[in-house]
Amino acid sequence: MSKRTAIIDIGSNSVRMVIYEKTSRFAFHIIYESKSKVRLSENAYQSGNNLQNDAMNRAFNALSDFVDIISSFNARKTLCVATSALRDAPNKKEFLHRVHTKLKLKIKIIDGQREAYLGGIACANLLPPQEDALSIDIGGGSTEFAFINNKNIKQTISLNLGTVRLKELFFDKDDIKGAKKYIDDKLYELDNIHTKKLIGIGGTSRALSTSIMKQINFPLKKLHAFEYNAISYKNLIEKILEADDNELNKLYIKANRYDIIKPGALILQRVMKKLSIEIFITSGVGVREGVYLSDLLRNSKDKLPANYNTSIRNILDLHVKDQKYANNLNKLVKNLFDLLKYEFNLDENYRSDLAISAKLYPSGGSIHQYAQNRHSYYLVQSELEYGVTQKQIILISTLLRYAKRKLPSTAHVQEYKMLLPDLNALNTLSYILTLSIYLLNHRPRNIDFKCSVKDGNLIVKSNKKMYLCKEDLKNLKTPSHLLDKDFKIIFS
Repeated sequence: MSKRTAIIDIGSNSVRMVIYEKTSRFAFHIIYESKSKVRLSENAYQSGNNLQNDAMNRAFNALSDFVDIISSFNARKTLCVATSALRDAPNKKEFLHRVHTKLKLKIKIIDGQREAYLGGIACANLLPPQEDALSIDIGGGSTEFAFINNKNIKQTISLNLGTVRLKELFFDKDDIKGAKKYIDDKLYELDNIHTKKLIGIGGTSRALSTSIMKQINFPLKKLHAFEYNAISYKNLIEKILEADDNELNKLYIKANRYDIIKPGALILQRVMKKLSIEIFITSGVGVREGVYLSDLLRNSKDKLPANYNTSIRNILDLHVKDQKYANNLNKLVKNLFDLLKYEFNLDENYRSDLAISAKLYPSGGSIHQYAQNRHSYYLVQSELEYGVTQKQIILISTLLRYAKRKLPSTAHVQEYKMLLPDLNALNTLSYILTLSIYLLNHRPRNIDFKCSVKDGNLIVKSNKKMYLCKEDLKNLKTPSHLLDKDFKIIFS
């Protein structure tokens, strides 16, 4: 597969382009992204699904610029797919021929089942593992569903329900009752789906999640994997359906979505009601990522390897120069966690988060050694994107921010309290990470000491003097809840 690959997704409402760059076999990151709301399907649904000249011209001009951008990045492969608007259009050959002749761009029109599958594999690979969840991708002309169990796509469904389609057929005529009946008649295909968890792909889901995040002052400015109780926010959809433009603005809905947010919200409302959805997870990935992954993983049954995280690998590839040290630190924190978890009353679930923080600890040094902690903190918050929950992102970045310094500050804990573990657990994990860093101060190529627990104390057995470690341990801040345990570190 090419190191740089461009993906273009031609939807009914928007055309989107993204360029990915690989850093190793299954690790990648975005180096450029662009989109244009060309409304390719505008006025098509009341014209026998035929694409209109103005809409085709807008789409062509956007694609022309995309082709130039792709060339400037020297991307060696371009994959371009089109969905509902083009597959439904009787006059699509006119547009396809023009694009192929003048731009040398080959467009592959995918059917609804394939569209649903691509969105599904993006969620299955790039969200935290999900059991029995249904993805929903509300587009301009159609809505796609994929039933996901872990990384397996069990079922795909595509329905002719879309924001622009409903707007032109019903909302422009103020026929909301007709829109509800139209939606409900289509949703009979979900009769055999049983899940309480919905994964939202696309603009409608992102707009609603953004509104909620701003209303609750959510501390992490990242939509991907944002999760909320659907029952608690069902009234938000009702408010949106009744709101005028001024009220939509107060609900943090962007102006360019005013005319299609209501059809999208109505589709989502009817689906959530039919399935009695309890948990809603926001996906920042969809068809574009699915197209890329289907190419990247074509010899792996469209699945990333077990226990593999492409974001972690990408950070390691780009920012961790001494991966031997990172691996040693990772190994040591897991060893200390296993030795001390009962003594310190730690939940086993935190072991992997602590191990990830150890592996990524050196990352910020690639930007500036004297500000390593700060840069590691920001790198993780921005680049640790896929396969982890938002709570994991905040915990791991917090451990990196305060490693080898002090325990997490009260102000920081207060800012992120809705995402961080309880204070005792947080401080204990921070303590173990810093202790591990100190124990490796002499930077052995392989760990040259052994740790054990005896009589409630940590015993470190080494043939080395470990002078630097012992000096730093004098300044190691012990969490207050551990002081009464009279815990000691003893060298032998």
